[in-house]
Amino acid sequence: MILVECDEDSIYINGLEITFPIHLNTLKDIFGEPTKEEYDVVWHVTWDNYGVYAEYVVWNNIFDIKFLLSNTHKLKHFPNNFFNGQFLLDSLEIQLGDFEEIQLNKSIIQQLTYKGETEPYSIAIGKNFDHKEIISKDKYLIKNLKEEIIEFNDFGFKLSIIQELMYQKELLKPKFDLYEFVEWYDKRKIDVDEEGYGPIAEVTQYFKDLPIPKRLATEITEICQDGGNDIYLNIWNFCPGDVDEFDIKNSEDVKHFPNLKKAILCYAKDNIFEELNGLGIKTEWI
Repeated sequence: MILVECDEDSIYINGLEITFPIHLNTLKDIFGEPTKEEYDVVWHVTWDNYGVYAEYVVWNNIFDIKFLLSNTHKLKHFPNNFFNGQFLLDSLEIQLGDFEEIQLNKSIIQQLTYKGETEPYSIAIGKNFDHKEIISKDKYLIKNLKEEIIEFNDFGFKLSIIQELMYQKELLKPKFDLYEFVEWYDKRKIDVDEEGYGPIAEVTQYFKDLPIPKRLATEITEICQDGGNDIYLNIWNFCPGDVDEFDIKNSEDVKHFPNLKKAILCYAKDNIFEELNGLGIKTEWI
């Protein structure tokens, strides 16, 4: 059963804290692989077993999760079953009809009603767009570390390492968020909707300049490249996937990571596959 727990500052689904916008991979961690993914103007993704669904344009930028509770609608792309889990707000159960809209600090809980109907068909939990996060002035400043750092030879390899340390293991701070960065950045206005169809130069430069402490090198046991990785979609928000800007071009940086034993590649030159295998790293194409 799915348990959704909300309070003023946080939302947990089955014990996992979530924030919006949310990545499709995070939803897969909670609900498993979707039953259906269909495209009609936007992508529609459903989990039939749980009565859960969401829509997105970019899969790292999903603004709400919906829970189907009634068939009082004439819409399509919906789960085959109703949601049969539980919603708790401040440890008290809430149900359809108990509310119209509940604004939390960063999130909002809404009932969705189809035109002409009085009975809601769904509860949606999503981003509260009225909430404005206060971003510290130094959050994305590149600081000189008072410790040894890794000197990378290959930018594509560095991006794979950042994905593991920043987004998977959450050891590299701050966790970079494109939309927060462009709000913080004050040297010019960056329009993600206009510029996100290619790499954004200031973001690319940020990751080129970002120092990686040597003490974190032993944390890397594998790298896994995927077109949906946070690192790539934060640099190139509407990335089509089949690009070579993120390619690993040489394997020299492997020397910094003594515990690296596995690599799953999608952005790499053909020779990298053989080179990594030759270095004792089990390597495969995604």
